[in-house]
Amino acid sequence: MRGYAYLQQGAATGWRADQLKGQDMADITAAAVKDLRERSGAGMMDCKKALTENGGDMEAAVDWLRAKGLATAAKKSGRTAAEGLVGVIVEGKKGAAVEVNSETDFVSKNDQFQDFVRTVTGLALTTGDDIDALKATAYPSGGTVEEKLTANIATIGENQALRRARTVEVTNGAVVAYVHNAATTGLGKIGVLVALEGDADVPKIEALGKQLAMHIAAASPQALTEEGLDAALVERERAIAMEKAAESGKPANIIEKMVEGAVAKFRKENSLLNQLFVMDNKTKIADVVAAAAKEAGGSIALIDYVRFQLGEGIERETSDFAAEVAAASGVGLKA
Repeated sequence: MRGYAYLQQGAATGWRADQLKGQDMADITAAAVKDLRERSGAGMMDCKKALTENGGDMEAAVDWLRAKGLATAAKKSGRTAAEGLVGVIVEGKKGAAVEVNSETDFVSKNDQFQDFVRTVTGLALTTGDDIDALKATAYPSGGTVEEKLTANIATIGENQALRRARTVEVTNGAVVAYVHNAATTGLGKIGVLVALEGDADVPKIEALGKQLAMHIAAASPQALTEEGLDAALVERERAIAMEKAAESGKPANIIEKMVEGAVAKFRKENSLLNQLFVMDNKTKIADVVAAAAKEAGGSIALIDYVRFQLGEGIERETSDFAAEVAAASGVGLKA
């Protein structure tokens, strides 16, 4: 199973596993080692070995480290990899979240940039999740959103990008917004929206929504329910669990049980309704919602959520790291 994701790709392109594993350590760049270390939390030499074993493929190296028990990549994969701001807004029964990226954190403190993110977040309430429609929308001061962004790039002097948008809505109940590490009202590094449907008193629903939003910001669920988890993500976890179990030397029937147990654990830990509430670390979120509904004397259902973390999944350009790596490893790396 080693290099599972990369070997799948190799099968389609004609590469052989022995060709990939045999890549010279000197071909692994310092920047790649640094990136993997930041993503995985593993040691520098382990990261270099992981990249060498997997032909320099970053995702395969992450899986390799996890299979060897050298990283907790699932909890680190959402590390901020770009600057800018996430904006959230709620109007009536609808909420919107938007991410706008910049090259440096300095720009996120710029009033012009903040005003743009705030305005675009409000416009997203109408355009919804379609980022192209949002870019084509008329900007209040003239032109389109995309034209305003281009003008900002020219005047601020730094590249910027409108990356994504998402909306949630309820018929009854409330949508609650929360910003972690807020730069100003409604803008920050992590933005969360919680959609709660129900006929309970709105203030009580909003109080629950605030607690759930804080939980989501901290726990980073991958889906609302187990059924909503991305199938490819689950299969990736299965492949990692299989490699770990295979190294135990146990009989095949035991290995199968170990793998299924690991996958079941992953499903529960990454589906919001099954996660343990961060406030007490023992009550499932589904039970927290049910208890709140009972106390409020009405119905409350958690139907959707949004969690945008600034820069997740975007590769940041890294500075020269060769000297540190070479000093520690004694092996030269390409910068």
